This record gives sequence, structure tokens and C-alpha cells, in this order.
Amino acid sequence: MSEHHGGPAWLVLPTYNEAENVEPLVDAARAKLPPGAQVLIVDDSSPDGTGEIADRLAAQHENVAVLHRPRKEGLGPAYIAGFRAALAGGAGLVLEMDADFSHDPAYLPRLLEAAKRADVVLGSRYVAGGGVSDWGPLRRAVSRAGSTYARLVLGVDVRDLTGGFKCFRREVLEAIDLDQISTRGYAFQVEVTYRAIRLGFKVVEVPIVFRERRVGSSKMDLKIVAEAVWRLPLLRRYTF
Repeated sequence: MSEHHGGPAWLVLPTYNEAENVEPLVDAARAKLPPGAQVLIVDDSSPDGTGEIADRLAAQHENVAVLHRPRKEGLGPAYIAGFRAALAGGAGLVLEMDADFSHDPAYLPRLLEAAKRADVVLGSRYVAGGGVSDWGPLRRAVSRAGSTYARLVLGVDVRDLTGGFKCFRREVLEAIDLDQISTRGYAFQVEVTYRAIRLGFKVVEVPIVFRERRVGSSKMDLKIVAEAVWRLPLLRRYTF
């Protein structure tokens, strides 16, 4: 299964202060990925020792690698650096997921299976069978409103545009001009999917249940939300 589209699957995991999560997550992901798959941890110089744990994992497992970045720059730049490394390493499929167990590694085979019939697979909270656990009504409402806002502003028929559990065929990331991606926070997830749709790639959503992070603190803040609100309308002006 790992040899779809001419190369193995690569899972890109951006980390910042995930020392308590990174080892159990990598173990769980490796158990669900097909033979030949690679795990790439992209660490933004976490002060809590995440990078050192990642290096130990890479020394223990030949299918785990680490990309150390000099400082925290946001989700978007970390993912782009990881995507470039995966493409350079010959990835046929590139997966992304959060490093805090809010995305269950048990869903990885579901995304890979769907990638046989689509160019971009989104693990979706807002299609039939998907959902969110451990959230209160306010956070649920804010999240759903964010996805609805993005869908309406951009005019695309994707239910969960803001989610970060995805699988891309290599050709998608090669076609998207990664240098042109300007969003840094969660709007990055919307921008990459929107660019793929505008380029004519087939996007499918598969249901997942999103959970609250196991340990540590959320990276979401008002600045990230504000970026999404004002940047998304600008995406419609881009020519692709």
C-alpha cells in the first residue's frame, strides 16, 4: 500500500513543546503506517526537549527522521519545510497530522486507502460519521463556524477546511507553489486545500473523530484566529 503513486508514504509531524506526546505518537503512527513509510518530525527548537527525544527516536528507527528548525515560525512554515523534505526524499504520498493525539493514528490507514481514489484526502470532523469529543458547546460552535466561514468565503464544497489531518498525492504538492503560501497559522490548512481545489485536484473527506490533546497546551490563540478571518477573503484574489 505504501507504493501508491510511485513512492512511499511520508508522515510529516510538526512539533513545538510536545515532549510528552512525541514518542507515544510516533510509536502509534509507525504501527499503523504501511511498510516503507517514513515519519518526519519537524521540530521548531522546542525548549522542552522535544527535539532531543525526536533525535533518539530517529536513532532507534530507520524510518524516523528529524528536521530541526532554528525557531518557532508557525505551523505553515514548519509544514512547508517538511513537505519539501518529503518530496526530496521521494515521497509518493505525504500525510500531515497534529502531534498531540487530537488526531488518532488509527485513522491513518483510512486516509491512505482513500488516497487511491483522490488527490487530497481530508480527515473530516463535519461529514457523516465524523465528530469532536471532549469539547464544550462553545468550542464546538467556534470550530464549526470557522469551517463554515471558510467554505462560504471561498465558495468550495468542503465541510472541514480548517482540519489538519490530511494526505496529499505528491503531484498536488509539486503543483502548488509552496513559495506563494503566505498563511502561517491554521489558515495554512485552508489555503493549501483551496489551492489544490483551484488547480483541479480531486478532494475527498473521510470521517474522523477529533479529540482534545492528551497533555500540554493548545497552540491556538486570538492572533491565529484573526489571521484566518482577514486572510481567507484575500485567497480568492489569487490567480492559480
